[in-house]
Amino acid sequence: MRQQVLLRWQASNRYGWGIVGLNLFQHWASDPDIQPLMGLPIEARDLQGINPLQQLAMAAATVSSNEFLDQLTAGKIDLRQRSVCVVDALGNRLNPPTPRLVGIRNVARCIFEDTRSQGGRLEHYDSLLCASQWAANLLRSISAKPVTMIHEGIDPSQFFPGPRSGALDPGRFYVFSGGKIEFRKAHDLVIMAFRQFAARHDDAVLVAAWNSTSPEISVGFRGKLRTRLHRAENGALEIQRWVTENGIRPHQFIELPVTPNPLMPAVLREMDCALQVSRCEACTNLPAKEAMACGVPTILANNTGMRDLIDGDNCMALNSQGPVTGKWRVGKDGWGESDVEEIVDALETLYTDSVTRKRVATRGANWILEHHRTWSDHADALKSHVLKLM
Repeated sequence: MRQQVLLRWQASNRYGWGIVGLNLFQHWASDPDIQPLMGLPIEARDLQGINPLQQLAMAAATVSSNEFLDQLTAGKIDLRQRSVCVVDALGNRLNPPTPRLVGIRNVARCIFEDTRSQGGRLEHYDSLLCASQWAANLLRSISAKPVTMIHEGIDPSQFFPGPRSGALDPGRFYVFSGGKIEFRKAHDLVIMAFRQFAARHDDAVLVAAWNSTSPEISVGFRGKLRTRLHRAENGALEIQRWVTENGIRPHQFIELPVTPNPLMPAVLREMDCALQVSRCEACTNLPAKEAMACGVPTILANNTGMRDLIDGDNCMALNSQGPVTGKWRVGKDGWGESDVEEIVDALETLYTDSVTRKRVATRGANWILEHHRTWSDHADALKSHVLKLM
């Protein structure tokens, strides 16, 4: 009999937690030992960009998951009697989701950046999961519960090096930056560095995948910039206006809409480099990993969870990491503030040195596979962990 595992979050193609859930669900849908169940209904909008064969392969599992959730919500299922393993999604402050559900085994997937998080809320869990060595060390410092670190991944059938489509002007230099706008993701540093770089190179273009399904989180963000980010009457973030007001010329900026994850490889393969300079990452920075897998040389801040991605010349590491200050109301011990001049120097190196650009791109793409940073590897490791608990 297959072991039922309830993943208490949403499967979706449009944001981080959802991408984790959807990839786990896809890999376990036909697994002989594990039956995946999601904590929220799986709907058609969550599967945008997935090819019809994949949707067909997971169709029966999707129906079963949605039916199970209906029965659970109606109070018709006792998780312990059914021997269901529950995996909860915990963020900053490590608050368990409500209502509390208790399975035969209970696992906390802890994705948090707040270093003031307390371990007392973790007492009823059998095991704690995280996705970086930085997070594992933090968890072990606040809880005696067993901690397991499993790196997140990419889908190598989608994210791999390939030719450009020719849709963009080949005479320009495209710099990709991804992630929802917030202090932790350091979009202010991206804008400050690119502004300097672009002033020297009129052919440089910043391509920003900064829109998210939660725009309210980003409203008012300024960081070290002069001007705050505003929201239009229709609810959309005024990113183009914000970037322009902070010194980047309109012809040197492309704003991407919220894009289903399976469509991102086609975007990344058009890029000359990627710039991911977060002040903190609880995992390892999914946009950076996807860019590396696509053969895009990536500039990466050498701090927190991103250290698990940096290995020699598989990326351009920003090693100057200063203390992080600011009013973001979380503990920031161990976070890192990248130096703007070092970011500019890295951009200049990749712009002027095609040999370095190619070497870093090739090494980065190979490294992702050599170090098993795929969703298949993630799913196998989590399956093994759950079955050992049982």
